[in-house]
Formats: sequence, structure tokens, C-alpha cells
Amino acid sequence: MRPALAELRRYALARSLFAPTTLTRAIAKLGFVQADPIRAPARAQDLTLRHRVIDYRAGDLERRYPRLALEEDFFVNYGFLPRVHHALMHPREPAKRWSAARAAEAAELLEFVRARGAVHPREVAAHFARGRVKNWFGGATHATTALLDEMQYRGLLRVARRDGGTRVYAARAGSTEPHLLSPAARLDALIDLAVRKYAPLPAATLTRLAWHLRSAAPQWEGERAAALARARARLPNARIEGVTWYWPAGESPRAKRWGLDAEVRFLAPFDPIVWDRRRFLAFFGWEYRFEAYTPAAKRVRGYYTLPLLWDGRMIGWGNLKLEGDELESSLGFIEPRAGRDPAFKRALEAELERMRRFLARVSPCS
Repeated sequence: MRPALAELRRYALARSLFAPTTLTRAIAKLGFVQADPIRAPARAQDLTLRHRVIDYRAGDLERRYPRLALEEDFFVNYGFLPRVHHALMHPREPAKRWSAARAAEAAELLEFVRARGAVHPREVAAHFARGRVKNWFGGATHATTALLDEMQYRGLLRVARRDGGTRVYAARAGSTEPHLLSPAARLDALIDLAVRKYAPLPAATLTRLAWHLRSAAPQWEGERAAALARARARLPNARIEGVTWYWPAGESPRAKRWGLDAEVRFLAPFDPIVWDRRRFLAFFGWEYRFEAYTPAAKRVRGYYTLPLLWDGRMIGWGNLKLEGDELESSLGFIEPRAGRDPAFKRALEAELERMRRFLARVSPCS
């Protein structure tokens, strides 16, 4: 029997909010953790991991990254992923080739990085002094910093660590080839990775994720449509209320194993439960918008609104701010009656205390 939408919602929440485990295992289960530089009250990657890692504290991923088998890179968006998944996308061949002059600049910079082992963008800018260029956000950045980013994207450099949130680069050593898989097999694996992260997902989202692979693996742009067709044929699916939904092979949305707890959770704007706004609306009945880049006068819910989950429903939202050692919270409700429920109030206090502990050991470099 096909699942009902309520069963899909329960399945989505339970499979994503798995029992907390180690940092390495949590990232392996997620497959990929999206990163975002805004800290309000913590960065998105930390807000995502705190629900899924035992005793996680803000900044733990950045502090431990140099010792973990992880890479920073662009997948369906930018973030952290295990090296075995990172290797599926490389060697990456961007559609736009470098000019001879740009390639020469990259070669010179690569030798500079190799000679020093690891370099901060500030050190590179001071050495080469090539001025500034316009960045993605309309501001200005050092020309050498833009080249460092390009070289990371092309697989010449990797992020060795972060200093105060800034990427420190090292030369990539060795091959990134993953067991001589064919391009078709790699694309299939990449789509399955995205599906495992965001399942269950509507057909339009599956198409969107496949579209994002044009940046993750531009060298196989001509094979992406065939990979999407294979995924549609391969993945379990059902048509529910006029929408076709997909999920990973071997899982059943109707299985009793997908149980929910009664905890209150503040979720990051890029948490896998929240990321797909189309699915969010279908599951929870209201539109969530990320308003950090919306002019303040036009914001409806706040700069960095965190959706508020309780009892399998997204009952409202919260804006949290750390003032000294005090955590300030401002809540809004889609379900006002839920906000007055004594059980909710007890669960909310527990969640706020977890948030305080999560933020307590933030170091200056996080």
C-alpha cells in the first residue's frame, strides 16, 4: 500500500533525526553537511550537527576537521562531505577553461602553496599584491583569494583547516579517482547520496538536485539527464495527493521503525528537514523563508529564523541571540494553542538548555 502524506512526514523526520552518534558517523549518515558563514546564534553546520552528534558544541566540526577524513567542497551546495563522496566528483573539469595567463597565475600560486605547506589568503594577497575583484555577493575580494577558490573548485587545492572561519589552503596530494568508476556510475552514486540526505522528496526536488550536479560535476553535463531518468526508474516511489515522491531503495516509509519523540527542536534554515521549501510546505502547511538577505523592514519573522519542531509538527519559529552568557529567545507560532501547552513549555525549556550548553564552549576561532 502507498503511504499517506502523514506517514511520509513521520518517515522524513525520524530518518533524519536519527539517534545521536559520533561526529564521523553522523556525517557519514547524512552524507553531506551544508555550510553557511552566518552565526546567529551559531553557523548552520553546527546547528545541524547538534541534533545528531553526542555532546556536540558549536565549532566542534571546525576544530576537528583537520583530523577527520572530510573535505570542504561544492556538492549540491557548499559544505563538508566524506572523502569517499568527494572523490566521486573529481577530477573536476569546469566548462570554462582558464586562459593561458590565468593558468600561469594558478601554477605560480600552486608552487607558493607547496613551498609553505598551508597558506592563509591574507598571506597570499600580501605576497602577490594583485588587487581586488568583484565577488559573488557584489563586494570586493582579493584577486588572489578568488584564484584560491577557483583552484580549490578544480581540485588543485584543498581546505586544510580554518582560522577564525577563514579557509586555509594546502596543495592536494595524490589522485582523487574513486576506484575507476564510470561517469554514469559516479552520477548515479551522487544522486543517491543527495536522495539519502533529503528523502523522501517530491519529483520536482529530485530534478532540482540533479540540476545542481552541473556544478558538482560539470564534466558530465551531457550525461546528467540520463542519470536523472535512471534515478526515476530505480528509486522506490509513490504518487500521493497529486505528487510523486521518491526515497532510497531498501526503506519503507510505512515501517514502524520510524518513530517520533516529543522533544522540541530549533532547526537550522539549511537543516535537511527544512532545506526543501516545497516539501516543508507540503508537510507542515506553511511557507518558511530565509530572511537574512531580506531588507530588515521587509522581514516577516526575523533575520535568522529557526523553525520550531514539536511532536511531529512545525508549530512556529524562534529567533535566538546570545548576549554574554545569556540566551535570549523570541518565538512566534503557527499553532498558538501548542505554545500554551504545558508539555510544550517543559520541552521548550529543555531545548533552550541544550542550546545554552551547545553554545557554551564556543572558542574565538569558531
